[in-house]
Amino acid sequence: MGKGGKSHEETKSGEDENMAAWLVGLNTLKIQPFKLPPLGPHDARVRMKAVGICGSDVHYLKTMRCADFVVKEPMVIGHECAGIIEEVGSEVKNLVPGDHVALEPGISCWRCDLCKDGRYNLCPEMKFFATPPVHGSLAHQVVHPADLCFKLPDSVSLEEGAMCEPLSVGVHACRRANIGPETNVLVMGAGPIGLVTMMAARAFGAPRIVIVDVDDNRLSVAKNLGADGIVKVSTNMQDVAEEVERICKAMGGGVDVSFDCAGFNKTMSTALSATRAGGRVCLVGMGHHEMTVPLTPAAAREVDVIGIFRYRNTWPLCIEFLRSGKIDVKPLITHRFGFSQKEVEEAFETSAGGGSAIKVMFNL
Repeated sequence: MGKGGKSHEETKSGEDENMAAWLVGLNTLKIQPFKLPPLGPHDARVRMKAVGICGSDVHYLKTMRCADFVVKEPMVIGHECAGIIEEVGSEVKNLVPGDHVALEPGISCWRCDLCKDGRYNLCPEMKFFATPPVHGSLAHQVVHPADLCFKLPDSVSLEEGAMCEPLSVGVHACRRANIGPETNVLVMGAGPIGLVTMMAARAFGAPRIVIVDVDDNRLSVAKNLGADGIVKVSTNMQDVAEEVERICKAMGGGVDVSFDCAGFNKTMSTALSATRAGGRVCLVGMGHHEMTVPLTPAAAREVDVIGIFRYRNTWPLCIEFLRSGKIDVKPLITHRFGFSQKEVEEAFETSAGGGSAIKVMFNL
């Protein structure tokens, strides 16, 4: 079950019980005991204090699967997290009990060619919080490799530390797309990942950012968070040409890089069509497993298509962006819940319902 812990069925009576939120069936979460594994010499035991809900968590709850990952047995949910060090292994030198840390949720093998090449996020043996069959981190405590626990400065809160996980997606996308002070950016989708990608692009120096969505409320949030232009679009594929004109007008020039943070036929078609010749389109969202898009016209204009998967080596930079004030993720946290059975259920309903919710956060 991965480093996080063992099945609740393995918990012995009489021990102090570590409780966690278990996905036990379709639309069914239960707070139940979660036995921790022994602390290894290079591990840390962390008391969770802030855990955010991701779209993938909601997918697992609603469908028992996310992309090709299928929940076949009860699993602890959650992977956006930060907490306080309770105990460290005998070989851990950089952390001590009481340190506030943000956790990178993926444990790679460090032996395969991809890991050796530095692209550990693509490791085929990756063990990632709350990705079947590995347990997640919505629990009172977890055990995790200490090198994946990043110390937070005093000025960065634990909630902000938990936000390093979604922010890492935006940071990795900006690195892959080579965002800089001469890069005008289009962001398709103003959900949580679209918003953190917008924030990351600004921190990387993008001078002008236009963001697109179907929802007025999300566009209003994006504008308040610093978007230079907003464009409301439809879900109708026939509107792409007209919407591309409005996007280019809002940009006031060429679109150098487009980030598709939704991953649908319509959004990717719009991104490919709006991006200037010689520009780049980075596919961040994965709404559709397969897409039909105008790839040939884009190729004829030498538009490069870039994929990303999660992130790598992003936590130090995310923490520095938060410490320096270049990025402020606090406005993204719109709802907070405690860790009771009722609150866990309400939190997931709030996140799944959309509306005004951007990031739903548990305070444990």
